[in-house]
Amino acid sequence: MHDFPFAVIGFDLDGTLLDTSRDLTDAVNHALAEAGRPLLSLDVVKPMIGGGAKKMLERSLEATGGCSEEETKRLYGLLLAFYEENLSNGTVAFPGMIDALDRLSAMNVKLAICTNKFERFAEKLLTELDLRDRFAAVIGGDTMGKGNAKPSAAPIHEMITRAGGGRAAFVGDSIYDVMAAKNAGIPSIAVSFGFLNQAVEELGADAIIDHYDALIATLERLG
Repeated sequence: MHDFPFAVIGFDLDGTLLDTSRDLTDAVNHALAEAGRPLLSLDVVKPMIGGGAKKMLERSLEATGGCSEEETKRLYGLLLAFYEENLSNGTVAFPGMIDALDRLSAMNVKLAICTNKFERFAEKLLTELDLRDRFAAVIGGDTMGKGNAKPSAAPIHEMITRAGGGRAAFVGDSIYDVMAAKNAGIPSIAVSFGFLNQAVEELGADAIIDHYDALIATLERLG
């Protein structure tokens, strides 16, 4: 049996490993309700996810009439506080994800996360879902300091280093993920079941999967 071609597999979190859309939509709607705005459906909020909570809120406010910078700042604080208290209520793993992680771990592949979610939220969410121990590293959107979230290569490089180094690939669902991987010089896989705001084929990933059942074979092919 040939050796697996990658030492580290990195994953985005929201829309890649976990369907967090219900809890994020609840947080957005909590902020919108506080502002007296109409609430948004799950399907409307999903494409707004991926660039971090602030960008998600800004997009939701634009969709409901715009907002001053001062009011946006106030609502951002409310959104974060609500989300921190409710971030695992409706979040679930995507089908086949746990089995794929088990198979990779059985091959001694290190697993890691690089997300634009704040690190403390990612850590809390993974812990509440009993997933944290599966990952050698968790890099958040604020881990590397301002201006160093995806699509910067910096968090990808740090993720690989903290996971022990070696050849790596990255799995995600957004242009931020694909560009971060490209900027870091590693191959990327896009998941078609994520929070897409454009056709998955337009992301420019090296491969696409429709289900986690296809992940291992796709990584072997890329390797």
